Amino acid sequence: MHQVIELKRVTKAFGSLDRPTVALEDINMSVHEREFVGVVGPSGCGKSTLLRLIIGLTEPTDGEVYYRGRRVQGICEGMAMVFQTFALFPWLTVAENVELGIHGKQFSKDERRTRVLKILELMGLHGFEDAYPRELSGGMKQRVGLARALISDPEVLLMDEPFSSLDPLTATHLREEVLDLWLDPKVAPEAVIMVTHNVEEAVYMADRVIVLTSRPGRIARDIQLIMPRPRDPRSNEIYRLVDEITGIIA
Repeated sequence: MHQVIELKRVTKAFGSLDRPTVALEDINMSVHEREFVGVVGPSGCGKSTLLRLIIGLTEPTDGEVYYRGRRVQGICEGMAMVFQTFALFPWLTVAENVELGIHGKQFSKDERRTRVLKILELMGLHGFEDAYPRELSGGMKQRVGLARALISDPEVLLMDEPFSSLDPLTATHLREEVLDLWLDPKVAPEAVIMVTHNVEEAVYMADRVIVLTSRPGRIARDIQLIMPRPRDPRSNEIYRLVDEITGIIA
C-alpha cells in the first residue's frame, strides 16, 4: 500500500516562547491507502490538534507533515474534515451547506448541482435539499457535515469526534453508514483518520488504533487490528482489545 500521510518528529506548542504549553511532542506516524486509523487518548492529549496539523489548519512548532510526499503548507486540498459540532451555517440550506465543500473548485453551476444532489442521495438526505439546519435532527446534521466533506472526493477524510454529539442509537446507525461508505470502492476517500474518546468505537471501526499519552501527547502504542469485517461489537476479541487500550490510557 502506498503512503498517504507521514508525520516526522512533529511537535506542537502553544503560548509564549518562554512558557509554552506543549500539546504534542515528537509524533512519528504514517497512514497508508485503504487504512482507517483511530486516534484515542485522555482528554487534552492533543488528538484534535493532530488532525489540524495533518490537514494544515495549523503548523507544527517543529517537525514536518507530508501528504503524498509533499510537505503540507497551508490547508491541503486533498483532505476534508468532519467536526464534532456539525459546523453548519444556520442561514444556508442543506444544499448550500454541502456545496461549500467545493467552494473555489472549477465546476459549472450544473456540475455543482449534480454533485450536491448525488452526495445528498448517498447520505440519505434526498428531499431535504431546501431544509435549514434548525429543521434537522442531530444525526441529519452530521450527515450534512459528512456530505460536505465527501462532495470534493477527498483522498483523506479526517473526523473529529464525529458521533459524540449524537444519541447512542443515532450514533450506532451513523457508524454503520460510515463503514458502508468506507468499504464501498466507488466512494472516496483512500484513508480515514478518526479522533474519538470512545475506545469501543475506535476498535469497532478502525484498522489501526494509535494511543496517545496524556499531555504532551506522544504515541504510546500503534495497534494493528487484525479482524475481519463486519465485526461483532460484542465479540470477545473486541472486549479484549478495548480492555487492553483502556489500560494503556488509564
